[in-house]
Amino acid sequence: MRGDQAVRTLVLVDGEHYPPVTRWAIDVARERGYDVIAALLVGGSEKLGAGEIPDLTVPVRVAGPDRMGALREAIAAAGPDVILDLSDEPVLGYRERMELVAVSLIAGISYEGPDFRFSPPESGPALRVPTLAVIGTGKRTGKTAIAGEVARVADAMGLDPVVVAMGRGGPAEPRVIEPGSVNLERLLELVRRGEHAASDYLEDALTTGVATVGARRAGGGLAGTPFVSSVREAAEMAASRPTGLVILEGSGASVPPVPWDAAVLVIPAAAPLEYVGGYLGPYRLLRSDLAVVTMASGSSGPEHLSSLRSHVLRYLDDERYLVTDFVPKPLADVAGRRVFFTTTAPEPAAAEQARHLARTHGCEVVGWSARLADRAGLKEDLQRAGGFEVLLTELKAAAVDIACGTAVSLGAEVVFVDNRVVVREGKDLGAAIRETIERARERASRR
Repeated sequence: MRGDQAVRTLVLVDGEHYPPVTRWAIDVARERGYDVIAALLVGGSEKLGAGEIPDLTVPVRVAGPDRMGALREAIAAAGPDVILDLSDEPVLGYRERMELVAVSLIAGISYEGPDFRFSPPESGPALRVPTLAVIGTGKRTGKTAIAGEVARVADAMGLDPVVVAMGRGGPAEPRVIEPGSVNLERLLELVRRGEHAASDYLEDALTTGVATVGARRAGGGLAGTPFVSSVREAAEMAASRPTGLVILEGSGASVPPVPWDAAVLVIPAAAPLEYVGGYLGPYRLLRSDLAVVTMASGSSGPEHLSSLRSHVLRYLDDERYLVTDFVPKPLADVAGRRVFFTTTAPEPAAAEQARHLARTHGCEVVGWSARLADRAGLKEDLQRAGGFEVLLTELKAAAVDIACGTAVSLGAEVVFVDNRVVVREGKDLGAAIRETIERARERASRR
């Protein structure tokens, strides 16, 4: 039962059921609290006559080949509170059904079936200022680096942006970090207090020079909904500042549960194709205005990248698709120094990054570790490292409690590294980000 109040319901039906059976299902749905107001015939003709539109006691629309477009139109026409899927395979297979789930969620409507329910990730009203989200297909996609690029572009535009970063290691209460206030001493103090000192909001503050607000979340659904988070409170704190743009940074595959005006989707080049074209990859693509493929040098080859591109371009055009790599940039001069480099990048990418550091920044890389997210492995690598003067490290995972702690105990200096973006395919990143920011501002002005 759906409770005492019936909800306006659009049902999805197919022609593989005899119409009397579909009418029976609709009657049972009404008994269970669904106020069925319209139906969308999504395909199938085995149990229907040629061109027959079944009599289901409610208005019936025929989807045609573009089911996603047909569902959008049906939602606009009927104004339902919920979509109830009474169809079945082979008309709607797994991938086709998930595409319709994506359309429903983007419309802010729950999508239900016999043994499933998908709810929209967003909750609450939009913020009072333009809002741009940076979301990803999973963990270690490069969201923080891309959010940093967005923040720097917005800052150069004079928007005084504020980044809201949620994470599995975020602070117990939303915490504002002012520009220039993050340093090694402060991070080590957080470790001594038992807090996560490499959370994304701290990295954002360290590398961008703009204000950030840290939030936390736990759990993540298929559409990216956290089980619980403090993002709403953190976002309201950000919007209360004198800012022209709030940047919401996702965590793993979870998306900020706050409405946004535009979004950048970050996809690692090695991502499984189903993470983009299947499951709820279409939802993330349809919610986004720019897709940035990262770590191209660590992909599974040109064929994989080509397939990835074809999935993305089903939903976004060429102008909103970029392929990129990251290059490390030390936040202090390390020329002529003996350095040990730690990163969360895969080993092939880490090796190339180490060569880039030596070639571009004039340091001698005496060793490197790609096990920054593996505390035991990182300890082993550091213990085997030869003498080094400087630890170069990303501010991620075990960077502070293991890497920095070990470096300090050895008398080495610590220099943090930012990941900067180099475009391999597509338009200028700054231009693409500016266009996305302007799109967010324009949409916000129409709210």
